[in-house]
Amino acid sequence: MRSVYRVLAGLVAIGVVLQAMFIALGWFTAISDMDDGLVIDKNYDGNTGHILHGQFGMMVIPILALLLLIVSFFAKVKGGVRWALYVVGLVALQITLAFLSFGAPALGALHGLNAFALLAVAAIASRRAAAARVPAAETAADSGVDSPGSTTTV
Repeated sequence: MRSVYRVLAGLVAIGVVLQAMFIALGWFTAISDMDDGLVIDKNYDGNTGHILHGQFGMMVIPILALLLLIVSFFAKVKGGVRWALYVVGLVALQITLAFLSFGAPALGALHGLNAFALLAVAAIASRRAAAARVPAAETAADSGVDSPGSTTTV
């Protein structure tokens, strides 16, 4: 389960990178289309980049985040549930900021900034799960407790 946690957290981080790529594709395509004479008005539905950004942001990443939270209860990653909750919270904030940004476009900057926070937190969660477990003998030696078979000098 530890590796599932690591992979899910990593997929959330990769999803954020893909989101940046999708929205860049969407707007550079729109700008190119406008240079070719396209008029963008209230009836404009976007293009492939916009559609991919919307679908990943509303479906794929939230599902990955919720799966991460579920797996976190079984993965035995130190602080894993807490980091999964951070990811879920940042995903919820990201979606909220996206919807609010349509009415208050300046909030779009916070939507972009929060994406960086989500990327960082998901990467940290993945990294924590990838960290090697410390063997019990080393933990006991570090804490000053004798492990079976060890010799201590006084």
